[in-house]
Amino acid sequence: NYGAAPDLQVSVAIPMAFTRSAGETRTGAGDLELSAKYRFYHDEQAGVSIAFFPGLTLPTATKHPGAGRVTGLLPVWAQKDIGPWSIFGGGGYAINPGADNQDYWTGGLAVTREIGPGTLLGIEADRQGPDAVGARAETSLGFGAIQKLGGPFRILASGGPTFIDGSRKAGFHAFVAIGADF
Repeated sequence: NYGAAPDLQVSVAIPMAFTRSAGETRTGAGDLELSAKYRFYHDEQAGVSIAFFPGLTLPTATKHPGAGRVTGLLPVWAQKDIGPWSIFGGGGYAINPGADNQDYWTGGLAVTREIGPGTLLGIEADRQGPDAVGARAETSLGFGAIQKLGGPFRILASGGPTFIDGSRKAGFHAFVAIGADF
């Protein structure tokens, strides 16, 4: 994350991707994610911010754990801070081109609490519409933490169940990342 100007944050994500499906595991470089968050409303006294956060994902993945094409997301996010607590979330429209793919709506909500200097714990829920012809919508729940490291670095981790509409068993998702803020 880079503060490019007042109320403008530019983000780049260079992920390592991991997928497991039908007993097969694939790992490799993930798709490059580029986004710019513009905060167009901020009331410091009320602790409320609202931002537009469009992003692109570029097909840079190796060994097939990526989308294989440029995709986009056009969301609006809001945040309310109350002492050590933050409530934030939003949603938007995902552009998902390609054979048998379809665009979809997505959104989520998270609650975090600072439990010590540089340590946050949180819970989150998100919902995504079907992203392909014949696919089903899904809901994910996550439990996570952010720990500030030295300098601009922090580690982020989250995981929890994913429920696909019409399925009787839950999947599991996990996310671990090193973040840097400048």
